[in-house]
Amino acid sequence: MLLITTAKPHGPLQRSRQHAKRSSQAERVRRLAACLTAALALAFTANSALAQQEPTAEAQSSMLELDHILVQTSLYTRHFSPDPEHNNDQNLLSIELHNPQRWLVGTAWFRNSYRQPTWYWYAGREFPLWEPNHEFSVRAKLTAGLLRGYKGEYRDKIPFNRSGVAPAILPSVGVRYKRVEGDVIVFGTAGMMVTAGLRF
Repeated sequence: MLLITTAKPHGPLQRSRQHAKRSSQAERVRRLAACLTAALALAFTANSALAQQEPTAEAQSSMLELDHILVQTSLYTRHFSPDPEHNNDQNLLSIELHNPQRWLVGTAWFRNSYRQPTWYWYAGREFPLWEPNHEFSVRAKLTAGLLRGYKGEYRDKIPFNRSGVAPAILPSVGVRYKRVEGDVIVFGTAGMMVTAGLRF
């Protein structure tokens, strides 16, 4: 009698397949993040072009008008390609000043992926996606600015950081209910962060 058996993968082969599966999932998330970044960048460019068309004196004055202040902190962080060195407790604290046209400026302090104190100074704009009533809304946000804090052996972990200050572009999608807001922020192909806060 001839018996034919099929052995189940185990040991190094099984670990290799699991690693390949995780790498494939991380690559899909990176592509999604890249698409989100490109879409928001296109929306940002289009809105900027529209805003430059025949600005009135009233519009120019309202650009400097303060509509509300948003204060946020970090709740959850996930790295797409986890590393034992990675820190997932960012302890973020950010403050943003918003005008009636949805433009904003802000600053944020947090501990980066390598537990180094880091600053992000930025400007940006919100893009309304869905607003069924005045108490609830869904919106996208795109900010761009400067990062400072990746130092020493971790200086080259982010691009263009030779001088210790690097440019950054961060897209996000968020919701608001009354005074409470939350965002999912994608930081390049590295990971994502969930934040929450209050507007004043």
